[in-house]
Amino acid sequence: MAHLRAVPDPDDDPESASVVEPVDPAAAVSAGEDDPQRDADEDDVLDEEPRRYPSTIGGAFYLSILAVAGAALFIAGRSDWRLGIQIFGGSLLVAALLRLVLANRDAGMLAVRNRFLDAFLLTGAGIALIALATSIPDMPA
Repeated sequence: MAHLRAVPDPDDDPESASVVEPVDPAAAVSAGEDDPQRDADEDDVLDEEPRRYPSTIGGAFYLSILAVAGAALFIAGRSDWRLGIQIFGGSLLVAALLRLVLANRDAGMLAVRNRFLDAFLLTGAGIALIALATSIPDMPA
């Protein structure tokens, strides 16, 4: 197979060093090209319907939990911080429950680590936020 060189090799003949033969990448023959099973697999890839986003139910749940968490942070920043943090903690608890219920292939972005470790960390963070928001005393004005 001929190769293109950016810099001519000094050991080559000076006359042939200035001539570079182009290589057609489509002409390259790969191993297994005549394999009918491989051709059928390539045809299946072309016949698939386009991917829709989110591609898993866990991805849809992830986006909804993200939206609730964003709304909770907005509430916490604009009005009642306790309510906002409690909603945020509740969304983490729902995420933990969904992570336990959904299969690994369906969990989408909820699956980061091991199923039980994900659920444990989300539950711990959710309970901690709710407990802190309810236990912090009001400051006198």
